[in-house]
Amino acid sequence: MIRKATLADVAAIVQTYTQLLEHEQANGSTSNWQQDIYPTAQSAEQAINDGEMYVLEQNGQIVASVVLNNRQAPEYQQMPWLYAAEDNQVLVIHTLCIPPAQSGQGLATQMLEFAKNLAQNTNCQVIRLDTYAHNEPAKSLYQKHGFHIVGYADAMLQGLIPEELVFMEFELPARA
Repeated sequence: MIRKATLADVAAIVQTYTQLLEHEQANGSTSNWQQDIYPTAQSAEQAINDGEMYVLEQNGQIVASVVLNNRQAPEYQQMPWLYAAEDNQVLVIHTLCIPPAQSGQGLATQMLEFAKNLAQNTNCQVIRLDTYAHNEPAKSLYQKHGFHIVGYADAMLQGLIPEELVFMEFELPARA
């Protein structure tokens, strides 16, 4: 079941972040996220308070989370987007997290299908996102689900970590 997160979910969400970051520390990083910098309990709490954090719960356990909103970072203005849309017609995917122990179960697909449905139901025309340019698993996942790479740009994660981002876009089918 995918649902809006509540503040009672923060510890479980942070645990998924920690599991991913510990796995990356031991096996090499593909996300460019860093423990205690991003993502954090504070960023999860803020997304929950804003009504933008969603979790996938199975058997009473949170196994995935994502932030969905209309906020496009300043770097988005530099991109040659394929589809013109007003800001309120763009759903942006942020911080999709599937802990390594849960990978390969189709959870990311479920989260992306949820995002597509939410976008359709809120009259969005496109979905956009950015991810670390060297995160090949994420790029592959998004491309498998119909997202197109539109460009790359340098940015600072949380104003602290230099990174190169890849920007991707998905056009939603027109509503009948």
